Amino acid sequence: MKSPLSPAPGRPGSQSIFHRTCNGLLAGGLALGLLSACEKKPAGPAAGGPPGGAPPPVEVGFITIEPRKVTLTQDLPGRTSAFRVAEVRARVNGIIQKRLFTEGADVKEGQVLYEIDAAPYQAELDRALGALARAEANADAAKIKEQRYQQLISTKAISQQDYDDAMATLKAYDADVLSSKAAVQSARINLDYTKAASPVPGRVGISQVTEGAYVQATNATLMATVQQLDPMYVDVLQSSNDLLRLRKALGSGELSTDKEGRARVKLLLDDGTEYAQEGALQFSDVSVSASTSSVTIRAIFPNPNGILLPGLFVRARLVEGSKQDAILVPQPAVTRNSKGEATVFVVGAADKVELRVLETGRTVGSDWLVLNGLKAGDRVIMNNLQRIRPGAAIKPTPLPPVGASATAAANTAAAAPQKH
Repeated sequence: MKSPLSPAPGRPGSQSIFHRTCNGLLAGGLALGLLSACEKKPAGPAAGGPPGGAPPPVEVGFITIEPRKVTLTQDLPGRTSAFRVAEVRARVNGIIQKRLFTEGADVKEGQVLYEIDAAPYQAELDRALGALARAEANADAAKIKEQRYQQLISTKAISQQDYDDAMATLKAYDADVLSSKAAVQSARINLDYTKAASPVPGRVGISQVTEGAYVQATNATLMATVQQLDPMYVDVLQSSNDLLRLRKALGSGELSTDKEGRARVKLLLDDGTEYAQEGALQFSDVSVSASTSSVTIRAIFPNPNGILLPGLFVRARLVEGSKQDAILVPQPAVTRNSKGEATVFVVGAADKVELRVLETGRTVGSDWLVLNGLKAGDRVIMNNLQRIRPGAAIKPTPLPPVGASATAAANTAAAAPQKH
């Protein structure tokens, strides 16, 4: 039996009507499907999440601020220099005959280091001694003559002029004696200079001359350098403002001093280790640099074992005093706002984030010394600082106390993956 929609054979237009009817049915079904797909479904709770789809609180670690006693120090760059430096130079002309030391060895004060040919200076001393003996003999004869004439003048046996001439001759010979003694002294000094000795105790450096070399007094030929290494100086640079503050701290007694009233100083070597001996700060002979507004101040350190050598780069650590109730916060917890102010996040009421603006003074090790903005008992957030905002709900977890351990724990917690 044929369908009513089937076209009658041979009937014009029957094929067109059939196609139009089928197309209409298909279009209607498609429209109904699209309308059904566009209908909004009511939102339901996220799988495993809180009602309403809100993100879970961020887990953060915090430390509790506890005041503690700290020693305030200041590190200043500097270099070591010898306590005394003596250049052994030629003071007479001559040929070096002997070198009497080992380079790099310790020498004593007055120890002979070089011997210069002494023959010419010995001859000069002998000549001066002969001249002195002749002058003394003439003076003795003139003295006897003057005494005889003094007796004769009393009896008018000689004229006054004869006595005056005898007296003048005596004075002239006495002057010759003084001149001859000076010549002997000068010759003896030059003879002593042929033995070049160290003027200070210390360590002698490289010899600048060898045996057979000719040295000159006019050019003051440098032969060797001796440096006294115990004690040692450490010259450090400090701003003029800090120097004034340091002087005030010394005057007020805030700065620790030794028995002689000088500030105590510790020394950090170039490899970061601390020098075992403690030194003292000196304020003598300082001047302010016009270009850098800094001053060079000097500290003195004992150096019994010769560990310190001239020219070493070091850092002098000035012990400025102690603070009994210091508030310290690790540096990783401190950020800066758009004004450049130091800020930290703290755990506020109802475990929500609170932003605090701090007034910081200086660094103490790896911590900031807080002058204002935090108090004892505040809980400072140490990690996930980029994921939290003021007022956001958080899940706080305590970390170890303030210090190196807290910083290490915070870094570990920040690197660990967070659970949601």
